[in-house]
Amino acid sequence: MFHFMRRGPRAFASTLALSVVALSTAVASPVFAAGKTLTAVLHSDLRIIDPIFTTAYITRDHGYMVYDTLVATDSNFKVQPQMADWKISDDKLTYTFTLRDGLKWHDGAPVTAEDCVASLKRWAAVDGMGQKLMDFTASIEATDAKTITLKLKEPYGLVLDSIGKPSSRVAFMMPKRLAETPADKQIPEQIGSGPFKFVQGEFQPGVKAVYVKNTDYVPRKEPASWTSGGKVVKVDRVEWITMPDSQTAVNALQSGDIDFMENLPFDMLPVLEANKELKIEVLNKFGFQTLGRMNFLHPPFDNVKVRRAALLAMNQKDVLDALVGNAKYQKICGAFFVCDTPLATDVGSETLVKGNGMAQAKKALAESGYDGTPIVIMAPGDVTTLKAQPIVAAQLLREAGFKVDLQATDWQTVVSRRASQKPPKEGGWNMFFTNWVAADVSNPIANLSISGLGKKGWFGWAEDTKIEQLKDAFVRTASVEEQKKIAADIQKQAYEQVIYIPLGQYLIPSGWRKSLNGVLDGPATPVFWNVDKTE
Repeated sequence: MFHFMRRGPRAFASTLALSVVALSTAVASPVFAAGKTLTAVLHSDLRIIDPIFTTAYITRDHGYMVYDTLVATDSNFKVQPQMADWKISDDKLTYTFTLRDGLKWHDGAPVTAEDCVASLKRWAAVDGMGQKLMDFTASIEATDAKTITLKLKEPYGLVLDSIGKPSSRVAFMMPKRLAETPADKQIPEQIGSGPFKFVQGEFQPGVKAVYVKNTDYVPRKEPASWTSGGKVVKVDRVEWITMPDSQTAVNALQSGDIDFMENLPFDMLPVLEANKELKIEVLNKFGFQTLGRMNFLHPPFDNVKVRRAALLAMNQKDVLDALVGNAKYQKICGAFFVCDTPLATDVGSETLVKGNGMAQAKKALAESGYDGTPIVIMAPGDVTTLKAQPIVAAQLLREAGFKVDLQATDWQTVVSRRASQKPPKEGGWNMFFTNWVAADVSNPIANLSISGLGKKGWFGWAEDTKIEQLKDAFVRTASVEEQKKIAADIQKQAYEQVIYIPLGQYLIPSGWRKSLNGVLDGPATPVFWNVDKTE
């Protein structure tokens, strides 16, 4: 079994966490086609390229290529300056961010404080931590071209942790004209100030995405650490190649046709580990939580009794054995906020972790008023870490007495379709499965899935006033013991209302050719700065 690093309360709080048009001619052409090229197969195809529009990790990974952040988190869970430094007033009510010199957008325009204010507002409109930060914010404005001033209504200890969180909706900075796009619409251009430029002219969803070195980027002088420090680009070009079939990708890695593979299939690890030309390593040491999410807007999961029957039918061991099947990389855990952390508790998780709820599930479903409405479950077949969950869940739900419509699809279709609030018969859905990195779910404010904001919240749109009140109480107390108590109360309510179903934790190894060096670890990997390639 694996174990997450134990952390103190302050460090713990810091552990947080296709509409496109052509860019300039310089960006749209393969400028560095003859230079040093790194090829990678990531966990998913890239289709949605607006990192604020979706929480999908592949889009977050794209965001880190193109965009930068005001502040960032290092490997000691400490927030560090990135695009900006900051000062905090003595009364803890005013945060003043000052942009560093020489920041330029990819189109050559200077980065301004107005751009960053607009970017923060767009991010905060849809991100869980951003929304909570804005609840405590009196104003945020550009007081001059390089200065962003954020004033609070009352002291709030998670300002820097929110703006600097490494995942999932990251507070990426973009030009004001793009940041003024409503958060529920995708931006029309990919213009950032980050270490790579997106090559729009070579973007082929389902085939590849291409990035070239941003020669105007001035890295920070500190060493690279997680998402902070000097983002020094050592290759000229990075190509993300889409290979939905994991055997094909493994063959390409072994033959040298690709340099890097993010998610290695567990059943092929013995062969890969024996290849002396490859390096195998878990880059995200904190792992993932996998979960099932129901749609609260439409029958039958608008009925809490039906949701509880579905929860009782679920069994973490069955899911993890099908998903991972290797005790070294999986862990049964009923804690909403991740096992082996200060907020971990088993409250409400008994049947999930023991797998003994099926008889109760059948009885609960029979008493719930369920009318046989088919459960539409989206089942992506192109992502190694998302194939097993819907298949196992469908089997367990059918055993409990549910009718299930398991719809085969790909992950990017799930990412698009899960945003639809239409009924299942009109292209909507009843249930989907996803994975969060541990940093994204390790406390009630970071954990977007625990939202009770209804249609303003995360996909599934659970509405729960009690959870939101408890979250406010959580951020207002400085007592670790009180935080633990409140987190346990939130988990109890989340299980009672079946806000989502945590299905266990797992680690996943990555692999790369030994011709690569400088590959960084962290909770938002992979990143491709600091990586060099010997020919």
